[in-house]
Amino acid sequence: MTAVVDRPTGRPDRWAAPERPAWEEDPSKAGLAGKALVLSLACLAVLLPLWIVVVTSLSSRRTIDEAGGLVIVPRGITFIAYQELLGGGQVTRAAVVSTLVTLAGTLFSMTVSVLCAYGLSRTGSLGHRWILMVLLATMFFSAGLIPTYLLVQSLGLTDTYLALILPSAVSVFNILVLRGFFMGISQELLDSARIDGAGDLRILWQIVVPLSRAVLAVITLFYAVGYWSAWFNASLYLNDQDKMPLQNVMIQLVQRQQQPVGLGQAIRTGQLSGLAVQMAVMVMALLPVAVLSPFVQKHFKKGMLTGAVKG
Repeated sequence: MTAVVDRPTGRPDRWAAPERPAWEEDPSKAGLAGKALVLSLACLAVLLPLWIVVVTSLSSRRTIDEAGGLVIVPRGITFIAYQELLGGGQVTRAAVVSTLVTLAGTLFSMTVSVLCAYGLSRTGSLGHRWILMVLLATMFFSAGLIPTYLLVQSLGLTDTYLALILPSAVSVFNILVLRGFFMGISQELLDSARIDGAGDLRILWQIVVPLSRAVLAVITLFYAVGYWSAWFNASLYLNDQDKMPLQNVMIQLVQRQQQPVGLGQAIRTGQLSGLAVQMAVMVMALLPVAVLSPFVQKHFKKGMLTGAVKG
């Protein structure tokens, strides 16, 4: 233990705590106030645009006209925009397409990523080093957009829902995070299961997956958000408007290229504002992510940091 000199007597005091560095000292009142101010401004910068979008989507045409556009202070609430959007038509169909593509794509991506990461985490598996090098190379080198489009076209995937899933089904970064987490699992535990006669698939399903719930929850959220927010593949590979996901329909609304089927008459008669429709579609696009994120937030530190450090 470090001896500390007692200043009044000049004698060393073995039990006195050593002086802490400046960055470990308790913050001053001014420091706490500054942190609170910065965090408040950051929260305001994030929440204010969301508030404006939600309030505008719930406002009548008269309120939007009086505000001159986006509404900050609500003056009555109406759900006519959501009623018209969810009453059937292009937006409802696009929301169903996005939901199905997100569910199917996330399931497929997680299955492939978990199997690949588990194989790469076993150092004795066949060719794992060369496969890992190939995967790492794809993070720095890409064939480009034109070869990718030609490949999708040659496989007959254009104007199909598979074109929204397969071209971006696997993320090498997510595989590396899963691999790092799997490598942190006790090897003795896996060896004991193998001695008892368990195969690789049983070990993966009954031991590795239950111990990796945190990182699996985080990676699942990453894939789900990626599929739900994706729009580029649909704009590139789809020609049928009936197969367009919600994000592409939202882009068309914002750019005022067209109005959803069934809403044109309501907008022309003055019952509904086009701006309210745009904001309502944005809320529908953001709602699933906003609802799911808090439930997965608690797993971010354990899942992402542990997997990244051990990898």
